[in-house]
Amino acid sequence: MQPLGLAALAFAIFLAGCSSTPGPSDSRYLMDQDRAPAGNFDVSALNDAVPRFEAPRRAGNKSPYEVWGTTYRVLDSNQDYVERGVASWYGEKFHGHSTSNGETFNMYAMTAAHKSLRIPSYARVTNLDNGRSVIVRVNDRGPFHGDRLIDLSYAAAKKLGYQSRGTARVEVAAITVDQDGAMSIAGEPWPGPSAGTKGNEKGHFVQIASFSSPSPAEQLLARVQTATEDPVRVRAITTGGGRFHRVQVGPFASEGDAREAQGRLQRLGFSQSILLTDMH
Repeated sequence: MQPLGLAALAFAIFLAGCSSTPGPSDSRYLMDQDRAPAGNFDVSALNDAVPRFEAPRRAGNKSPYEVWGTTYRVLDSNQDYVERGVASWYGEKFHGHSTSNGETFNMYAMTAAHKSLRIPSYARVTNLDNGRSVIVRVNDRGPFHGDRLIDLSYAAAKKLGYQSRGTARVEVAAITVDQDGAMSIAGEPWPGPSAGTKGNEKGHFVQIASFSSPSPAEQLLARVQTATEDPVRVRAITTGGGRFHRVQVGPFASEGDAREAQGRLQRLGFSQSILLTDMH
């Protein structure tokens, strides 16, 4: 059976609500409605997903598959895909649970759910109302209700500026990466999102939190320093949204090292982290 995406599970739970007693498999989704995380999550330093070659996997790519009586097919290739439609987002209700390909959903990561794009894969999503674009990694199936085209993580939706409205009109263009690193977007050759900037990157960091005042940042710094042997800093940054004090662990020499550190920090209870480079 095709694993359902988290976006699909949201609708399934709505249907299950017609029953007087939820089954045991629903116990982890007792939150009645999805919601954004508490506080003003700062996305100004959040990097787009970085497209890279990933070998096809069986998980999440069964085709055709059926959800609530409707049959869907996974594309044989994402190569020329570009489509416009409605984007929604999913967040705290599904944070920490499994996606269709067995990964863990992180509402603070740049990811998405799509009904037909091969997973894992990458796509550029553009908000047609304000022109903002993000690059996301597609690792889930859905959404399976209404006219929705794609479900973005809360963080990706906030970067596109529609998290408070819930939906937006978007264009989704698939990004494909060959084994030799050559990229294309919607079938056209593409130099990649970081062309010309890689030489400026100084290191990779795991950002634990961002505060508008220094006092809570310094308090969190002390907590993190007692929990990890990795270097920790508070970096003050002024952005268009104001001045932020960011608690960051690192630097790490590679994105892989940073992701390993992020995993360790999550197991220690620091679950609202993002990856970034020193350029930010």
